[in-house]
Amino acid sequence: MPPDLRPEVIGAGATQLGVALDEAQLARLAAFASLLARWNATHNLTAIRGADDMLTHHLLDSLALVPHFTRVTAGAAARVLDVGSGGGLPGMVLAIAAPQAGVTLVDAVQKKCAFLTQAQLELGLGNVEVVHGRVEALRVPPFDVIVSRALSTLAQFVAWTRHLLKPGGRWLAMKGVLPAEELSELPPDVCAEVVPLQVPGLKQRRHLIEMRTT
Repeated sequence: MPPDLRPEVIGAGATQLGVALDEAQLARLAAFASLLARWNATHNLTAIRGADDMLTHHLLDSLALVPHFTRVTAGAAARVLDVGSGGGLPGMVLAIAAPQAGVTLVDAVQKKCAFLTQAQLELGLGNVEVVHGRVEALRVPPFDVIVSRALSTLAQFVAWTRHLLKPGGRWLAMKGVLPAEELSELPPDVCAEVVPLQVPGLKQRRHLIEMRTT
């Protein structure tokens, strides 16, 4: 295992983010990163390949969501949908860090769903479900929280998933630079709060957009 993806290194970054993880969770995150790196060598799941970048750009960037997810759900059990999950980011990381959550990962690309299914099996994550398909065609019971990471415009994200959000639920969209234009294009019945994120070892700006209907 690359030194930058050892459990203790992941744990140090998680501590800086205010995320408390036990040894089993850290081991699972390390195993997930290792599996993602192996699959990525042949299936091109993500453009990030170096171990140091995988730590900061993938694991810690996804873990930065956890404190805000816990705040929104008050630490209770919640049904979560990760839209366009790709390599399982942030959904797989969230499922490991917040085992009380039931996380559904949806992606329209078959090879990505194959990876997610393999990761779910190898890591023994009973709180994860993988769905292959387009989210706008998904017809399942609604979710407490719907998350995405660098998926689309905010308005598209809301439009694709509005039918899947419970009344009083939250959308959590992870973005890079502040998406001022996207915020201005949200429907009038959707209010948004912008939360700057500080990811250890990552110089690029990150923002979480928390949205709900009024």
